[in-house]
Amino acid sequence: MTSTAAAPKLTTEQSVDALIKTIRIPPRPSLLADVQAELAADDPDPRRLTNIIANDVAMSASLLKLANSSFFGLRLKAKSVEHAVNLLGITQCGNLMTGIIARQSIQIEKISLVKFWDFSTKRAQAMTQLARRLRVCPPDQAHTFGLFCDIGIPLLLERFPDYAETLELANQEAQDTFTAVEDHRHATSHTAIGSLMARTWGLPESVSLAILLHHDYSVLNDPNTDESVKSLIALALIAEYGIQKYHGQEFSCEWEKGGGAACEFLGLSADEVDDRFEELHELFNHAH
Repeated sequence: MTSTAAAPKLTTEQSVDALIKTIRIPPRPSLLADVQAELAADDPDPRRLTNIIANDVAMSASLLKLANSSFFGLRLKAKSVEHAVNLLGITQCGNLMTGIIARQSIQIEKISLVKFWDFSTKRAQAMTQLARRLRVCPPDQAHTFGLFCDIGIPLLLERFPDYAETLELANQEAQDTFTAVEDHRHATSHTAIGSLMARTWGLPESVSLAILLHHDYSVLNDPNTDESVKSLIALALIAEYGIQKYHGQEFSCEWEKGGGAACEFLGLSADEVDDRFEELHELFNHAH
C-alpha cells in the first residue's frame, strides 16, 4: 500500500482557503491604481497620466523603450513620457504600463520568468490584433487578458517546488482539463489563483472571470456565460496556438480540446483560421 501521508488530500473548502492563504498574491501597486483611476475617469487627461508615469524613473524608461520598439513602428521616436503618451494614445499607454508594472511586481528568486513574460506579451499583442480584426471584444480588454491569463503560474511556481513538473504533465494531458491535473496535485490551479490576483489588482470583472474559466472550453457553448468572457477565452486559444505554430510546434493538446469550439464560437472556417495564423506570424516577424 502506498503512503499518502506525504501529500494529504485537501477536501474541505476550509483547507483550500487555508492553502490559498499560503500563496503570495502581490498587492496592487499604487502606481497601477493611479493609472487605472486616470483611465477610468470620465475624461482621462493625457497630462495627468504623463505626470503619474514620469514620477517613476524606472517606469518612464521602460515605457519609452517599449514605445520605441519595432512592434509599434512609430514614425517618430518618443523623446519623453509626454511624447510617448501623445504618440501612442492614452489607452495604449495604460496597457503598456499595466504590463510593465506586472512584470516588475512578479519576480521569483532563482526562477527566470523571461520566457513566461515573452509568451504573455506575444499573447497580449496577438489578442489585441485578433480583437480588432474580429470585433468581438474591446482590444484593450483583450490585451489585459492576454497579459494576465496565466499570471497564476509564477505564483504557483514560487509556492510549490514540483509545480514545474505539474505544468509539463498538464500540457501533455490529452483527456482531462489542464486545471484537473493542477487540482489533483496541489488542490488549486493557476486559473483560481490568477483570477484572485486579477480581482485584487482591480482588473475588469470579465477579465478575472475569463482567467478563472479559460481552460474550461465547455463554457464556449454555455448560454449563461457572458459573451465577452467567451470571446476572451476563444481569442486566447487562437493566439496561443498561433504563437506555438510560429515557434514550430504543430500539435497542442489545448487546441485539440478547445480549438473547434473556439472557431465555432467566433464563426471562423478552417481557411479563415489559417489566415489569422498567417497574420499573427507577420505580426511577430515585424515585432522582432
